[in-house]
Amino acid sequence: MNMQHLLSVDQFDRDRVEALFAVARAAEPVARRRKVCRALEGAVLGNLFFEASTRTRISFAAAFCRLGGAVCDTTGFTFSSMAKGESIHDTSRVISGYVDALVVRHPERGSAAQFAQATCIPVINGGDGPGEHPSQALLDLYTIEREFERVGREVDGAHVALIGDLKYGRTVHSLLKLLSLYRGMRFTLIAPPGLEMPAELCAVVARRGHRIDVRTTLRQPLEQLDVAYATRIQRERITDEAIDGYTPEFRVDKAFVDTCCGPRTVLMHPLPRDSAPGANDLGTDLDTDPRTAIFRQSDSGVAVRMAIFATLLGVDQKLLGPLPDAGWRSPERIGPDDAPFYTLAAASRGFGAD
Repeated sequence: MNMQHLLSVDQFDRDRVEALFAVARAAEPVARRRKVCRALEGAVLGNLFFEASTRTRISFAAAFCRLGGAVCDTTGFTFSSMAKGESIHDTSRVISGYVDALVVRHPERGSAAQFAQATCIPVINGGDGPGEHPSQALLDLYTIEREFERVGREVDGAHVALIGDLKYGRTVHSLLKLLSLYRGMRFTLIAPPGLEMPAELCAVVARRGHRIDVRTTLRQPLEQLDVAYATRIQRERITDEAIDGYTPEFRVDKAFVDTCCGPRTVLMHPLPRDSAPGANDLGTDLDTDPRTAIFRQSDSGVAVRMAIFATLLGVDQKLLGPLPDAGWRSPERIGPDDAPFYTLAAASRGFGAD
């Protein structure tokens, strides 16, 4: 793929996406605890999270460890050298002397690119404020492809609804751009007033010839969706005044799904979600619905991030050769409520076998 860093989905065309996903498929048996790979044995990852993170930080760490590497973690500004006035440039250069790759999450848009400018080791953008979250968008797209594959269809021509805080939700910014690489897409963008998708991103999609429908309510009727992607309100990035339009009706739940979704609709969310009763988020009443892919989606993050590391560090071919079996016992399913068609055993044979 000839990439030094992963900073933005703008680095991808469709061929690059498919090349990365081929590596992710090869990584699946390792990510699913069936095989073992030591391709990065001796390598060290620096996980620099200047914003709080659980899922993304651990997912990156797990992916690096599954490839045989070790991880050095830090999170938060309070005790960091940057709290003492050190520049991003100096921090990046110093830490690069200790590790072989960096994952950076930082509250400022464009910060990951600044880290990359100061080092020759790979830098991966783990989220730069309201900017982008490229690895999340890649695992989201990977999940969509896999879910569609299970029912014998392609992503081209799909109707995708992005629902929630589309202004500050960096996951949907990156995902919208990646999905626009496909052909004949239809996007319904549903956000409360003041939290709409940035106009410049809509312009990118329009230039690529796709259909866009912008709405400020969930109450309007929708033609059946292929993907409904909900995202939480980014309270940490906005003022209370900006969320007045986020009414209790702005919720993706069973009532919405029964009205707007078909039997093959894929229900997604980047997590975390607000699971409190009545929260304006993806409802927990959908957790046992087999169309709800949120945990299959999060599971896919390990394989996709393994593929990112393997590609940037030049060991992707080592995932394609014979790999030893895992020497420990692992469960047939990760969660007891996982949909019947998705088991670890099925994943090791071929994702999503019924």
